[in-house]
Amino acid sequence: MHPLDKFACCPSCGSRHFNIQNEKSKRCADCGFEYYLNPSGATVAFIINARGEILLNRRAKNPAKGTLDLPGGFMDMHETLEECLFREIKEETGLEITSCKFLFSLPNLYHFSGMDIPTIDCFFECRVEGCPEVVANDDAAECFWIGPESIDTSAIGLRSVRLGTERYLAKL
Repeated sequence: MHPLDKFACCPSCGSRHFNIQNEKSKRCADCGFEYYLNPSGATVAFIINARGEILLNRRAKNPAKGTLDLPGGFMDMHETLEECLFREIKEETGLEITSCKFLFSLPNLYHFSGMDIPTIDCFFECRVEGCPEVVANDDAAECFWIGPESIDTSAIGLRSVRLGTERYLAKL
């Protein structure tokens, strides 16, 4: 199934002649409107406390409900990666981070509403002062600090977060 098959009609003129142009776009044969399914930006945070522990959370919602995850989420329009990172961390954990450093990015497919949404997941290393208590909110069912050596990456439900965590832990 083509990722844009969910879009049967042209969003500009309503024509049903909205045809696949290539693997990432459709074009309307009637009005010429083109739509490209480009990756959505998302952030992922390795939050480190003063003891060197990493904050993990358990997903409260699908996809991968109940599995382990890292704080983060999708960018909003008119938002920078850093603004997204700070907002998502605050929403999910209540934490205020003191610093963040971009590490790397990984492409991903995020299954949502019956469709695979291409994403570019941007991984950051973040720091907090001390060893603050964390309250799970929003998309997180629970949050907890854990030593890097104790992280079971096979329990991480989202593929890109699992691969990113394996990559990060290999460099420690």
